[in-house]
Amino acid sequence: MLRFFLFLSITAYLLPALPAQTPSISASKQKALDSVALQDVPPGAPGIATAIVDNGVVTYRKTGGFANLDDSSLITMDSRFNIASNGKQFTALAILLLADRSKIRLTDDIRKYLPGLYPGVTEKITIENLVTHTSGIRDVYDLWSLQGLTWWQHSFSNKDVFDLVAKQQDLNFRPGSSFLYSNTNYILLAMLIEKVSGMSFVAYTNGIFHQLGMPNSSFENDYTAIRGPVARAYFNFGTWTTYNWIWNVCGDGNIFSSLKDQVQWEQLLQGYGNTEIPRAILDKSQRLTGQSSARNYGYGLETGDYKRLPYRFHEGATGAWKATVVRFPEKKVSMLTLTNTGKSTPDRQTRQMADIYFDLPADAGKFPIKPLKAGIYVSEEDVEGIYMTPANFTFQFEKRDSVLYLKRAGRNDILLEREAANIFHQAFDPDFKQEFVRNEKGELEVTAYYTSHAPYTLSQVKSNWTGFDPGRLNGTYLNSETGVTITISLSGGRNYDVKIGDQDSTKGLMVSPTKLLVDNYVLEFDGKNGPERTFLLSANRIKKVMFLRMKE
Repeated sequence: MLRFFLFLSITAYLLPALPAQTPSISASKQKALDSVALQDVPPGAPGIATAIVDNGVVTYRKTGGFANLDDSSLITMDSRFNIASNGKQFTALAILLLADRSKIRLTDDIRKYLPGLYPGVTEKITIENLVTHTSGIRDVYDLWSLQGLTWWQHSFSNKDVFDLVAKQQDLNFRPGSSFLYSNTNYILLAMLIEKVSGMSFVAYTNGIFHQLGMPNSSFENDYTAIRGPVARAYFNFGTWTTYNWIWNVCGDGNIFSSLKDQVQWEQLLQGYGNTEIPRAILDKSQRLTGQSSARNYGYGLETGDYKRLPYRFHEGATGAWKATVVRFPEKKVSMLTLTNTGKSTPDRQTRQMADIYFDLPADAGKFPIKPLKAGIYVSEEDVEGIYMTPANFTFQFEKRDSVLYLKRAGRNDILLEREAANIFHQAFDPDFKQEFVRNEKGELEVTAYYTSHAPYTLSQVKSNWTGFDPGRLNGTYLNSETGVTITISLSGGRNYDVKIGDQDSTKGLMVSPTKLLVDNYVLEFDGKNGPERTFLLSANRIKKVMFLRMKE
């Protein structure tokens, strides 16, 4: 600990005091911001803490709702929320500090510090790959889900994560070749920080928070020792319900912080206030890493444009706790929202605040919510079939008793009604529309529209089923990396009953002679003649997990 503080003292950098000219907002804008901040905070409910920092000055802040319904304590600027993945920026900052001290290099292979991982992978898996989610390392939460584990019902530690990762023989993709968000990256970075610093990750980062003037911020690796005052998390399923937080994994998240501390952090990033962390390190933490193939993710931050304004941002969500930070560097304005209610959507709310604060036109950057006009007629018979995105998201349209239905994995079938020549909509929610158009190759595509998301398009799948024997998939398959077995049984046609480990049996649909869809999983078989020996399982953040047929 002493070495750490000596280093920071030697490299002390004092930032400018807050500006004498204080930005202000009008009473009407204040009222509009209040309406956004409190839109999901009814009386007697948990709530929100939010603020806007403009050139080092807090021009707006609002707290509302209860931190604890049992003792009726209210949310304040000092209430501690779990800000989840918003903590990744501080793990990345710790990495930058070690690199600045020449203790590590971003080009180092992670296995230099954590040996034993991926012995069969010959390519380097660099620290920068982990920082920017280009490592190809599978997300541990998706691996636990595959095992049938509900992660928040356990008290796993970082060691538990390492033990599971150490059993993985392959990656999602070759390091540096692609981007795929994986929480495992930042958990391993936390373990690297411990190895190099000789301190626990929590102690090392607490030293950083001390230097940043953020006394109420800390990663937590022991749920029994979390300091108050904590804004407890609540869901609402007819009544407000809380739950015990028993999680010990950290680095990817599990960081508790207050709005006051988060405001302090934003002021420092804008160049105001005092800290012994070098200014150059703070500035670097807000940029892309430079060498990574990730063009929109840097040191625990995403980059992009919001309604044509360049910005940096990140979202955090764990259970009913959610948090959002958005930064508009050209304007030196940051917006923060922390919540402890499952009913709140801080990502949307914070951007609504930006609309008001910057007087953005309502239609700036708005996506279409319906087709522009009707097109060429398509029959229900033409529409029938399976449609997919490149990421294997699937619609299935089926005509039953002269009525068209939309089928999606894990959801009830949706009754559709024709709206126009090539447009249908959901019978009981007409805002959900489906537009069918043939592309330049003559292939039928469907574009889905709704009020809450941008349109997305799926293409009809056409496969040659000649010679396909649906029964040849029957059997039990094992993945040695997770110990999970999957049993596949033909139930009729190209439909299957699928049992994953000890979980309840679910349904599978063969969409091509080599691809079986099971809920959110895609099983891709080798496609050779005779009974399949292997398949590769992919989901959101895990790819190409190999299963081998077990002997009868």
